[in-house]
Amino acid sequence: MSRVSTRPRPTVIAPLPHAFKQPVVAAVHIHESEKYGLDAAYEAKCHMVNEALNAIGMGRYQWEMFMVAGFGWLADNLWLQAIALVLPSIEAEFNPEHSAMATLALYVGLILGATFLGASADVVGRKMAFNLTLLIAGVFGTAVGSAPNFVGFAAMAACIGLGLGGNLPVDGALFLEFLPANRQNLLTLLSLFWSVGQVIGSLIAWVFLANYSCSDDAEVCSRDDNWGWRYTLFTCGGLTLAMFVVRVFVFPIEESPKFYLSKGRDVAAIEVLQRISKRNGVECPITLEMLRQTTKDLGDTTSSDTEAGAFSRLELFRRSFKEMDLEHVKPLFATKSLAINTSILMCLWSFIGLGYPLFNSFLPLYLRDQNASTGDNSIDVAYRNYTIQAVCGIPGSIVAALLVELRGRWLGRRGAMAISTIFTGVFLFLFTTARSADAQLGFNCVVAFAQNMSYGIHTRGFPWTTPRYRYGGENSPSVPVFVSGALFLGSGIMMFFLPIETSGRSAM
Repeated sequence: MSRVSTRPRPTVIAPLPHAFKQPVVAAVHIHESEKYGLDAAYEAKCHMVNEALNAIGMGRYQWEMFMVAGFGWLADNLWLQAIALVLPSIEAEFNPEHSAMATLALYVGLILGATFLGASADVVGRKMAFNLTLLIAGVFGTAVGSAPNFVGFAAMAACIGLGLGGNLPVDGALFLEFLPANRQNLLTLLSLFWSVGQVIGSLIAWVFLANYSCSDDAEVCSRDDNWGWRYTLFTCGGLTLAMFVVRVFVFPIEESPKFYLSKGRDVAAIEVLQRISKRNGVECPITLEMLRQTTKDLGDTTSSDTEAGAFSRLELFRRSFKEMDLEHVKPLFATKSLAINTSILMCLWSFIGLGYPLFNSFLPLYLRDQNASTGDNSIDVAYRNYTIQAVCGIPGSIVAALLVELRGRWLGRRGAMAISTIFTGVFLFLFTTARSADAQLGFNCVVAFAQNMSYGIHTRGFPWTTPRYRYGGENSPSVPVFVSGALFLGSGIMMFFLPIETSGRSAM
């Protein structure tokens, strides 16, 4: 009888998928060092880390990171959809004078969260900010279902927004910091989670709101007859907390090597790259000696095994708001082409950031009034249609990921984004002409597809930015739809005049 060996098998380390090239310190770093002292060494090391990530390639760690980063985008649209869908039930029970104030509160929280969680990522670390977003949203999302009145509901909606606001800037930026340059188009594919979040939110609302809400002909809508919106929000809150648990305990992420470099912790940065390499089953292409050799002629004083020579927290906070310095903004207008490009992009972010929530947040109120006037007011059919519309947005995200690397005015990011945005605006106007639930559903499906494709391409080009918002009035639910359509149509036309095409360029 043969004996089975109990000796552990040696770990097989695959060769690197790409050749590693140690970058040469450019003169630009020396110029930067004259102004910021330590920045030249920091920037040179970041270039070397990027080369190391290119050599490590796309592997198991990056795919796990893709999933947990997608949770943030999923939670974002899950809650935008959930809050919008429960508003009619909230209005029926609490009778607020301005029900749109709940939407306003949510977006105020989103703005504050994007601002402060984005800045805190450079102070306390990307990892902590990355994990806090879902924790804050999950805790207050679970609690909002127990709101005793409209003011309490709006206040907790703002706190949900505070957590969600950091998702797009923090999750997208951190995901990019671990991607090789040739796979950065995966950031666009993250918008797939955005679409899935809308689908899940619609399904949850369909189950509970269609079965546990006050009837339309009820004279008084009491708490006992209106548990549907509470069940919906309890479920969304529990799902958000579950995603937080998976993100923190099942697939924990590494701290950004670039954050460790900014703290002077070169050893920790190398250890992160070593763990990622091991997770991917390849050799680590970089050593501590190679990293420090890169900056030996730049007077590097940040390198240490402790934080003694690192940037102070005050300096990190100052650096996180460095983009607010007008001197830093001036290069964006240095040439005529850059000035035109920057001005158009600023307008586009404002217009699309206004148009997107205008339509999606007020769609339930619009459909409620339209269906009531036509007599086609079945709650079950309404939430079924929300779900179908949300599903139609998923292919838009996939198409966006395929188009972002194509080149040319008509096939590049500029052309694809412009055409999809114009389609969105056109079908938003056509949507207002629909007089039946089936016609509304058809137009909504086209809008969802084009809208998600446009938004996915837009966020791929500029992942560090989050759109702003406004909200429409309640007296005429048609007004937000008309305004949203005009904004998308105008934005699409403006996109053709962007002088700079970003296809084929990698993010830093």
